[in-house]
Amino acid sequence: MIQKNIYHVLAFFIFTFAIISFVGCSSDDASSDDLVTEDGEDTVTDNDSTDEDTSVVSVDASYFYTEDGSVTITTVPCTLSDGTETDCYEIVTTSLPGDHEMGPWCPENIGDSAEAGGIWLESGEVYDVDGAFVENLAEFYNDDNWMMYDENGDIYITDTEDDCFNAANPNVGAEYENFCVECLPSYITNLNQTWTIPVTPVAQNTPVLFNTAAQGPQTTTAPSTRGVALNGIEFSAPAPVDNILGAYTLAPFDDAGGHINVHQGYHYHAATGFSTKIVQEDGHAALIGYALDGFGIYELEDSEGVEATDLDELRGHEDDTRGYHYHVDAAGNNNFIDGLKGAYVN
Repeated sequence: MIQKNIYHVLAFFIFTFAIISFVGCSSDDASSDDLVTEDGEDTVTDNDSTDEDTSVVSVDASYFYTEDGSVTITTVPCTLSDGTETDCYEIVTTSLPGDHEMGPWCPENIGDSAEAGGIWLESGEVYDVDGAFVENLAEFYNDDNWMMYDENGDIYITDTEDDCFNAANPNVGAEYENFCVECLPSYITNLNQTWTIPVTPVAQNTPVLFNTAAQGPQTTTAPSTRGVALNGIEFSAPAPVDNILGAYTLAPFDDAGGHINVHQGYHYHAATGFSTKIVQEDGHAALIGYALDGFGIYELEDSEGVEATDLDELRGHEDDTRGYHYHVDAAGNNNFIDGLKGAYVN
């Protein structure tokens, strides 16, 4: 009888040890492979690439300007560049802003004031494209081939959709030399853009730099688009200024930092304060959009006109309120941010 009881005790201990070992292994597996998002959904991640020390704040879809129907947002499953399976916001836009007017871009005569034209970005500075600017292009660029107006001072401007299509491409024909390229909102009728960004950013140990970042050419698979403004408009890669000027054309931006081509619709190349923004209660720079990795993009300066001084190579840093986030570059630099800290949808 005693020997039989000993067998029972031994069997009990062996069974208990097996259960504890199984639970421990399962717990370890869950902690290494599965993270839980704020809404309780499982997010499968690769911890070898994920930076778990970076403070993360989820995208707030309510901040987007949706009142006029130009932006719609739905939640969809998605897979990020690091293999994370999670939820994303799918943001569909009409490619035209609903929260501010567009244009003007090209003044009509060299006597026109700044109100008749847009802006030009050159060497870190923002210039008004008024009549005098166009008149003095030869001096501005030290090149006598610039002559964008006739004997009456009237400026040569593209005035049809075909002209817009032909002049706003990398291989501009000689017939468009010395034209101010102006593509109008009326040319954009059935062009929707779709942006997909993670609801909750997944920070990476190794960020990606954009090919056109200030650090110089990089080998990267990162998307060219930097992010999406709160009005649904694209924060685009730097405008190809060298190509534009090399063809002796000028494609000004409006005062909001945007212009139009028939492939992208209206898009921004600089943040100048016109689009929807979320003012921060603590005086921090306002939120104006989200990068494609889901981290917030904020204005350059805070409410006192002061720029952040501790930005990393991507133009980002973090604080307790906003987590990791970016600050846009100065408008004259034809740039927004220099890379992505988080994983993105390929």
